[in-house]
Amino acid sequence: MIQKAKLLELPEIHNLTKACGQYLAAQGIFQWNEHYPSESVLKADVERGELFVYKEQENLIGIMALTTIMDPEYASVSWLSPSENNLYVHRLAIAPEHQGKGHARKLMAFAETYARESRFSSIRLDTFSQNKKNQNFYEKRGYSKLEEIFLPLQSEHPFYCYELLL
Repeated sequence: MIQKAKLLELPEIHNLTKACGQYLAAQGIFQWNEHYPSESVLKADVERGELFVYKEQENLIGIMALTTIMDPEYASVSWLSPSENNLYVHRLAIAPEHQGKGHARKLMAFAETYARESRFSSIRLDTFSQNKKNQNFYEKRGYSKLEEIFLPLQSEHPFYCYELLL
């Protein structure tokens, strides 16, 4: 079941993101660290009603933030659609023990259905340049790879921006 996150779930959500960061680091992908995603970022997502949790039998499988707020780092990107009516996906994470089982596809299908039903013109996101698996995942879903941006608190390597026109 995918539903909006509650503040009571915040410690479990933060633990999931820390576990994902450690899992990625063990693979040489230094995408998430002690600065990101912070508990305060996740709390703000929950308070705005933008953080979604995916659970099976009360077990937290994954999370994702869906927002209409365009991060300042995205301002210079030449997007495929005007920056007026877009949905942004952030912090998609699947607990390491549940990866490789199609759960990220379920979360993205939810986001894409939500965006279409809400009549957004596109979905935008970024993924780490060193995470080839994620790039392949989004490209197989029809997302177009655009420009790179830099998020210095996360990495010295760039992040690639993607967009799916709806």
